[in-house]
Amino acid sequence: MSRSLTSRRVALAVPAALGALALTVPPAAATSTPAQIATSKTNGVAYLKSLQAADGSYAGAGLSNEWVFSAFAAAGTAAVDVTPGGDATKNARTVYRNLLATAGWPSASPVVTDYERGTLNAYAAGVDPARVSASRNLIADIYSYWQTAEAGYFGPSANYNGTVFAALALGGARTQAGGQRVPQALLDAMITRIRANQHNDGGWNYSKAEGNPAQLAAASDIDMTGASMAALCASGVPNTDTDISQAKAFLKSKLVSNSGAFNAMFGANTDSNGWAVSGLNACGINPQTGDFLTSMGKTPVDFLIAQQFNPGGGFRYLPGDTSPSAYASIDGLRAVAGGGFTTAPPAPVTAGAPRWAAQSTFTAGTATTLAVTVDDGAGGLKVCSVAFTPTGTTTTLGDVLTAATTAATPAGCVTSVTPSSGTGTVTAVNGKANSGTSTWKVSVDGTAFAGAARNKVIDVGDTIALRWGV
Repeated sequence: MSRSLTSRRVALAVPAALGALALTVPPAAATSTPAQIATSKTNGVAYLKSLQAADGSYAGAGLSNEWVFSAFAAAGTAAVDVTPGGDATKNARTVYRNLLATAGWPSASPVVTDYERGTLNAYAAGVDPARVSASRNLIADIYSYWQTAEAGYFGPSANYNGTVFAALALGGARTQAGGQRVPQALLDAMITRIRANQHNDGGWNYSKAEGNPAQLAAASDIDMTGASMAALCASGVPNTDTDISQAKAFLKSKLVSNSGAFNAMFGANTDSNGWAVSGLNACGINPQTGDFLTSMGKTPVDFLIAQQFNPGGGFRYLPGDTSPSAYASIDGLRAVAGGGFTTAPPAPVTAGAPRWAAQSTFTAGTATTLAVTVDDGAGGLKVCSVAFTPTGTTTTLGDVLTAATTAATPAGCVTSVTPSSGTGTVTAVNGKANSGTSTWKVSVDGTAFAGAARNKVIDVGDTIALRWGV
């Protein structure tokens, strides 16, 4: 993404891309070799390690380098193995987790993209985003921005990128076991909105286009096209889908034949190229063959590697730059390494270091939140973050639903539960009662739906999905 619009990096977006050179029939083989990619990864990781502060941090107040974790994971480097001067007590994962857990993070006036960014990078760093600490649940933080009046959007719908990165975070940050964390009904709601915002040229940009013919006819940009493709694929859309094919065609139309770059608004640059390649990677589309190998034998990966200083490892933003950019180095490495916008953390090499860091239980008396969805089986989906203060190391489904009637954001997620107390089977939610084989069922962290009972044990960070049906 453009360094000229750094404020938009916080919002996870850049403006629209402009015209490009058309392709002719491409040659048959890719150009950047596995050896070249391996060298790029090694040198890129070394450069990003050099950016670590003496206290072990990459992130802090304002604009920071926390996207480094997505690049490290894609390149096969565990964040817990990244230390300043070998001091394991200041490893990058622990320092980042501690930052995310502070009450003042991300700011006094947070926006949904803060929590989406945190989720994507915590996951890549090996921190379970739903279990950062006894009080911090990033998945629940994202849920709190659900737009009840415009179901499927997260954050103000005018900022379309907030919904794109919600899909990337909720679809991409899977459970520690690798399973889908959130219900498909939630992902499908976001898929519908992403499709509705696809421009006539096959791409997307950072602002809302749905329902606006002028915006739908406007030029798309490279960056958000890559991110939107990745969001669809992370949510379960196959790469053979028509909308993915149209996005591929848009990106293909922007290729510069003699370099493999995508022609973006600010000219050929590493950030835009990186986001486009990460979108292709996330969808399992090879950025070095077929549509993305130009008539002059160049690919987007070739362009990125040509942007890298070697052996220094940093990436320049524009081709003429004489020094590396931190953001360009993150976006470039993540893409060259084959990453989308997040990657499951690799196994650490540090002796005794676990792959995951996560809060294991509630702390009695410490206020926290849980992510809850309620699907009435008739197309009505409610999404919320439920605030409550546990009294023990676990809680129950009944206690969470009771809390949801008065302490949900957005409000109205749960208005009533029957029975309203006790330990028995849940027979009605929001006035809709069990009927024959159609009953209220519950899933936690993507497990199979089963009969919902008030005494079901709920652990810290559990993502709760209620659904009425067979």
